[in-house]
Amino acid sequence: MTQNNQPSRLEPAWYVLHTRSRFETVVYDALCKKAVEALLPKIHVPSKRRDRKIILQVPLFPGYVFVRTNLHPEHHLTILKTVGAVRLIGTQDGPVPVPNPTIASLNIMSASDEPIFTGHRFRRGDPVMVVNGPFTGVTGIFVRYRKQGRVVVQIDALGQYAAAEVDESDVEIQGRLYGQHV
Repeated sequence: MTQNNQPSRLEPAWYVLHTRSRFETVVYDALCKKAVEALLPKIHVPSKRRDRKIILQVPLFPGYVFVRTNLHPEHHLTILKTVGAVRLIGTQDGPVPVPNPTIASLNIMSASDEPIFTGHRFRRGDPVMVVNGPFTGVTGIFVRYRKQGRVVVQIDALGQYAAAEVDESDVEIQGRLYGQHV
């Protein structure tokens, strides 16, 4: 460890690897074939298709895989040259390690047969888009939560507004990165 409690560059630590959309399993499998220690926590969710009642296994964090590396340039390059890999998540100073207790918790949670609830909490004023249901394509502002997984989305037009109540799972945040408004 260095004096600011960060791992030294050649001490193995867990990092978050951003992947291309829907390439998590491809990247994970390729990293394992390269003998790179990787983690892709998955959860079971019901299919959103109305014509099927099946349970799918999907990544807990879509677009991300965890890798354990010492950041040696050769090892770092091996990871980044993996098909579907984009970059290690970090700051301008370099990749930021994930604490070991977080990785241990993810391993325990993904190995369990118990349901895991995921998602993000909307904040009043978040720009959102309805991505499923009768209001698909509507963009607006998140107003508030209602009972039983419902949310209210407001659309402003001509100095007036209209609001619709939709399922929380049918709404996605637009234009917000890492908890900040863009």
